Amino acid sequence: MTNQYVPLLFLAAIGGGFAVLSVVAGAVVGPKRYNRAKLDAYECGIEPTPQALGGGKVPIKYYLTAMLFIIFDIESVFLYPFAVHFAGLGLVALVEMVLFIITVFVAYAYVWRRGGLEWD
Repeated sequence: MTNQYVPLLFLAAIGGGFAVLSVVAGAVVGPKRYNRAKLDAYECGIEPTPQALGGGKVPIKYYLTAMLFIIFDIESVFLYPFAVHFAGLGLVALVEMVLFIITVFVAYAYVWRRGGLEWD
């Protein structure tokens, strides 16, 4: 029974070895020219300030965009296996998937109607 897991453990060892080797090789071979700009936190080219512009408030549209991305990403995670095994699933699975897509579409229409997809 344990012989079934040997290839999986071998693949995990190869992946872990590659990750460790990549980090070590980057530290050994990479350039070591440090300056103030490289040691600062990356802020998309904007000089970091103690307080964010506009009083420290982050626009909610960033979070809405991230949540929409997650919702449609999850939708694709559910749709892909359904599409692969569509022939063997039957009518019940088709109805369930149509209900799922309608639910996601209603959420999309709501966000669109409320202006969540418009950038100022």
